[in-house]
Amino acid sequence: MASDDIALLAEALSKTHVGNGELSYKGRGLKLDTAESVKELVGEIEEYQGLRALRLEGNTLGVEAARAIAKALESKDQLQSCHWSDMFTGRLRSEIPNALRSLGSALMTAGARLTELDLSDNAFGPDGVKSIETLLKSSACHSLRELRLNNCGLGIGGGKILAIALTECHKQSAALGVPLKLKVFIAGRNRLENEGATALAKAFQLMGSLEEVHMPQNGINHAGVTALASAMQHNPHLRVLNLNDNTFTKRGALAMAQALRHLRSVQVINFGDCLVRSEGAIAISAVLREGLPILKELNLSFGEITEAAALVVAQAVQDKPHMEKLDLNGNCLGEEGCEALKETMENMDLADLLGSLSDDEGEPDEDDEEEEEEEETDEEDGEEIKENGVTEGVSPVNHQPACHPEVVSFLSFPTAEGLLQLGKNSVHLFYNCQASCWVSVFEWNTNVSVFACHTDALLKKAFSGSSLQTYSFLSTLLVMLGLLKGEGKVKKVQVLPGHLLVLEHTVQQDYFPQDHASLLDTFVARHGKALKSCSSARDSLKSTLERRISPEC
Repeated sequence: MASDDIALLAEALSKTHVGNGELSYKGRGLKLDTAESVKELVGEIEEYQGLRALRLEGNTLGVEAARAIAKALESKDQLQSCHWSDMFTGRLRSEIPNALRSLGSALMTAGARLTELDLSDNAFGPDGVKSIETLLKSSACHSLRELRLNNCGLGIGGGKILAIALTECHKQSAALGVPLKLKVFIAGRNRLENEGATALAKAFQLMGSLEEVHMPQNGINHAGVTALASAMQHNPHLRVLNLNDNTFTKRGALAMAQALRHLRSVQVINFGDCLVRSEGAIAISAVLREGLPILKELNLSFGEITEAAALVVAQAVQDKPHMEKLDLNGNCLGEEGCEALKETMENMDLADLLGSLSDDEGEPDEDDEEEEEEEETDEEDGEEIKENGVTEGVSPVNHQPACHPEVVSFLSFPTAEGLLQLGKNSVHLFYNCQASCWVSVFEWNTNVSVFACHTDALLKKAFSGSSLQTYSFLSTLLVMLGLLKGEGKVKKVQVLPGHLLVLEHTVQQDYFPQDHASLLDTFVARHGKALKSCSSARDSLKSTLERRISPEC
């Protein structure tokens, strides 16, 4: 070993933090290639009685150096925390697995019971995961509480190997009566994609003990997000969920919203840069209304959310006493939308919660919206999310046939006589129209509400579910009316006066929640131009909504 290297090591050792069971060489920048180069370091480890934590991050280990350190660790049965991130800078990819295998073998030989293992920022790929697979399956990891593998280049293959290892660890530890209870899982920037995420989701569901999950920037789209959402439902103590910079779209957002309904301990949600979009934002707003009682932070930035949907989110956080931050930056609000959002937060005395809006993308162009809708039609198939056999999320009319001509005629000129001419099959006809989930029958200028009982029976059922279900129902309605840009195959209908008349009747009923009236009013007020062909009925609806929201007016 060169004298200069010895001097550097001696200086580093003089700065080594020793205490509370921890030996730290963090950030020393040591280049440790051979057994000789770590001789003094090994001596420090061997002499440390009761070693519980070893920090080697920020140095670079060769295979021989790793073997020498491993030999010293074989007697450290009290070791619990291995902070070994950024430990192989400049090493060949072929070197890293051998070094990790030596260190892992030493931990098993020592009979250590790890609680923390941090191997982040080591670009070891699937081969690196294979080299720690035996360790992860062993009794040394039965007690593992935190596993950090951020930026390791796992890929799909590495994700699958990791999932198998965690599953086996849980199986073996459960057989001994002490099942693996992993609390923190961090694996961002690993290109896990759908297959890797889905494999890990199965392991997460099996464990059911997670409190923090960080999986940002992994190329996961709605299929993988849906699998993770399902797994999260089985982790009731989840506090932090960070899936930043993956791709939810509507289907992933609805699935995640459905999962969040079941989680009462969540404090931080980071779905920034996840293409949640307006429909997804509305679904998450529904969950905010009925759940997430101790939420502190919500990040829905850079998600192509428009002004009205952003306002719905803002209104939904007003009853969250623990709320500290709402991030809606980088969306599509436009200058006026940003001001409206700020004003809304100020009026609720929550201005301090709102993050910066400096990167707002501006209002989307109508031409761009139409082009995107055409592209998304082939991408989305409108599958429903179900729980206990009850349809949740998207309303069951994503694939509607053309509206029956007799119904179109009636809706254009709604009268009691016209309704009676439809006969006893009228409800069936309405239910199978494009506007079937909300179009109904009501005659305003007579003493008897002809067929109103059928109308209210249909819509009362539609609005009797969870907030998520009814918000999604209303979201589909908004898409049909042209008040909200939608995804998939839910198409806009030709809005007729009858649609708005029956909607006006509906919002006045006891079964129609007041917060839903507020949501509807927000969209009608900001996108009323879409209803210009029915301006009289639109204005009447707006007035009714305003009275419903503020009865004193």
